[in-house]
Amino acid sequence: MSILFWFAIFLLLAVASVLWVLLRPTLYARRIQRALREFVRDRGELEKAFFQAAATSGKPRGLAWKECDFQDGVRLARDRANGELVGLVGVTISFEAIEGGGMEDVEAVGNLRAATAVFNWNGREWTSQGRAVFNLEPREVVERYGDSLDPISI
Repeated sequence: MSILFWFAIFLLLAVASVLWVLLRPTLYARRIQRALREFVRDRGELEKAFFQAAATSGKPRGLAWKECDFQDGVRLARDRANGELVGLVGVTISFEAIEGGGMEDVEAVGNLRAATAVFNWNGREWTSQGRAVFNLEPREVVERYGDSLDPISI
């Protein structure tokens, strides 16, 4: 009886393992699709959250965020450190000098700046801390930070 019991346990674990290996890609793909759907659905709110967080960050020093134009589309990647999804969107940002901030006489203040806005999916919702990666398009961010980001094909 004891040998039969342990054989049944072993067989059950083997079947569960095989099912997990077969179903895992499907579950992962569903997670990606859900995250993408929610990003598209909440995009307007996410853009506002990004701008507000970035504008109150105090970076770059001496400049105030004036406007942020978001490009269409989003590039997804997986953060290797925590497994979270990262959404990357190209942006064009304009700044203005803050009075007394030391940048009033700099001609380049009015130049438009290309950057990538970073959004994070925690498994339930998208968030933004206002992080921008300047001078890189979303594709270039994934390439540059390839040691910590895995690209995701949609």
